[in-house]
Amino acid sequence: MKNATTIILFLFTAIAVSFGQNTAALGRAVNELVKDDALKHGTLAVSVYNIDKKTQVYAHNAQRSVIPASLTKLFTTAVGFDKLGKNFRFRTTLAYSGEIEKNGTLHGDLYIIGGGDPLLGSYRYRQTVPDSVFAAWHKAVVAAGIKAVDGRVYYDASIFDNHPLHDNWQWGDVGNYYGCGVGGLNFHENMFFIHFNPGGKLGYPATVSRMEPKGINLHIVNEVTTGPAKSGDQVVIYGEPASSIRVCTGTVPIDSKSFSVRASLPKPGQACADLFTAYLRARRLSVSGAASEALRRPSNMVTLLEYTSPTYYVIAQYTNMTSNNTYAEAIHRYLGYKSFGLGSSANGAKAVSEYIQRLRLPSSGVALEDGSGLSVRNRVTTDFVCRFLNEVSKTKYFEDYKNSLALAGENGTVKNMLNGLPSNISVRMKTGSMTGVRAYAGYVTTAKGERLCFAVIANDFTCSGSQMRTKLEKVIMKIATME
Repeated sequence: MKNATTIILFLFTAIAVSFGQNTAALGRAVNELVKDDALKHGTLAVSVYNIDKKTQVYAHNAQRSVIPASLTKLFTTAVGFDKLGKNFRFRTTLAYSGEIEKNGTLHGDLYIIGGGDPLLGSYRYRQTVPDSVFAAWHKAVVAAGIKAVDGRVYYDASIFDNHPLHDNWQWGDVGNYYGCGVGGLNFHENMFFIHFNPGGKLGYPATVSRMEPKGINLHIVNEVTTGPAKSGDQVVIYGEPASSIRVCTGTVPIDSKSFSVRASLPKPGQACADLFTAYLRARRLSVSGAASEALRRPSNMVTLLEYTSPTYYVIAQYTNMTSNNTYAEAIHRYLGYKSFGLGSSANGAKAVSEYIQRLRLPSSGVALEDGSGLSVRNRVTTDFVCRFLNEVSKTKYFEDYKNSLALAGENGTVKNMLNGLPSNISVRMKTGSMTGVRAYAGYVTTAKGERLCFAVIANDFTCSGSQMRTKLEKVIMKIATME
């Protein structure tokens, strides 16, 4: 098998990179960018592959290991389509233990058993907001004849391990919504909103006007001040997953009112159980004890309701189009659970690695440690990314996978990219960004109807991220318009 893999690698890389009519303009655009001062000490890697002709079209630094940032989600979501299927739904179980008396008193406890659902209590969809979820649970409790609980609400998050963050995520990320991590019982996308009112003058303290969802147990250390008009969200939030303290620094614009910032929610499983307890009490269904984590699960539980998420296709589409880290990490860990019995970063990475091995892809220079791309230790080559995208194009779920990617000029993170692209050319792609990284990869349907896959990644540039995006956009446009 090793010899066969070597032969495949040789055939793929031995194809001469043509700079004729098809790639001359692309070659000039790449050479021009390589000479740019912004990449004097950085790396630009580019690969293009013609899926229909099974040929490499163009390569520059194609074997150089680079940081992919959120391109990592391309691998996570593809394995999800393969192992879970587009119609898969995460399940959260509401159950009880104990006995129900004739007067409706449950001498026992309610249990919320997490299934890794990243949309439970999400504010994005009407059916997933906390009130909708709690209303369904309350209805199930009442339907069982329960009018009071002589016990408490327990939450069980044991489907995943108790380490919501990856070891290599950066401290400056994990207090913010995009670095919140995931657990076996997620809630409200594991984030909360802080609304700030700016001060009267630049540099004056900003004040916290409110937080959402209401009723969560938090302590805010507010160091946020007032910044220039139209300066946007410059707030950075620090805090550990298990701590109720969040330290807020940075600025909000002076011309704003009730300026909304998203922060990571500590102990989302506990928050879910606390708020459901409060919801029941507000509807005159008493619960005697405080919500708590279940250290073990009783064997005689009775299921009240299996609450299901939207389909995997919906989740994967939102993951890729908006680059949502929470969704990606939930998928990643669930893949670890499905393959190895426990959801963890390590098991998720093993599940992705097994998929790559099954495709018989050479993976020298590749390291994929998390599901979202937040880890700075993730590495790919653009050659590998193209090989991967090419192999996925052969699968039965390819159309669903491709359609989960944002359409350039239309939606998602590429809504404002490739303006002026001819209407007979389609580009679906994933973006990746972090400090010093801008990355793009996906599929092109050319004016002639040919299918290409491509990867363009820049690391360690010295200009701003938005400036590098503009420079790389010119390269991607040349790829899309090749004849």
